[in-house]
Amino acid sequence: MKILVLEDEFSIRSFITLNLKREGYDVIESASGEEAIELFDKNPDVSMAVLDVMLPGIDGFEVLKHIRNKSQNIGIIMLTARTNEEDKVLGLEYGADDYISKPFSPKELIARIRALIRRVTSVDMNKEEIEKLTSGEFTLNFSERKFLKGDEEIELTPKEFEILELFIKNKEKSLSRDEILDKIWGKNYYGDFKVVDVNIRRIRMKIEKDPSNPSYLKTVWGYGYRWEEDEN
Repeated sequence: MKILVLEDEFSIRSFITLNLKREGYDVIESASGEEAIELFDKNPDVSMAVLDVMLPGIDGFEVLKHIRNKSQNIGIIMLTARTNEEDKVLGLEYGADDYISKPFSPKELIARIRALIRRVTSVDMNKEEIEKLTSGEFTLNFSERKFLKGDEEIELTPKEFEILELFIKNKEKSLSRDEILDKIWGKNYYGDFKVVDVNIRRIRMKIEKDPSNPSYLKTVWGYGYRWEEDEN
């Protein structure tokens, strides 16, 4: 598996690269946003990107948007300053799957990457018998990794696909933020509930006619969210 690492500080980039190579990953390194875009375009086999946000020139957000414009299937983790909450939210809204706050340990980094890789690469064929899940006008096609609203394909990130799978399998059931975090990001996830809320907001923008008044992904105030098959 090939991972793109974008970090302008040599010591941090070397630290990340060393630990990823120890785990057996193929790593390509970049010290600038411009170089990261060039490397990504030249390496179509990149499966994951670890992107620093704060950079001179083209920042990590611009690289994130470039990657997402080319592919919804690549796993993306953003590196953010611990105190900058706005960076975390923006990254998730632009299509990042996860974020890690600096400073971070090798153990945390590898755990997050492994969890995301499992989701990006897994065909999850407990679905040996299940090729599709349907709910009203929506269809999750597991063999093709597609999500359809009627005949229209809606592009989803790996996390968005997994979140919708969780909800459609549990339609009409209220799921707490804790449950969603455990199921999608794993029980040892180091982040907070914001990652759930931002992903729900992003999904609503893609599937709802009126995201501010959702028909399908309903808010259960003070608790979490619920998938309703038909508002009527």
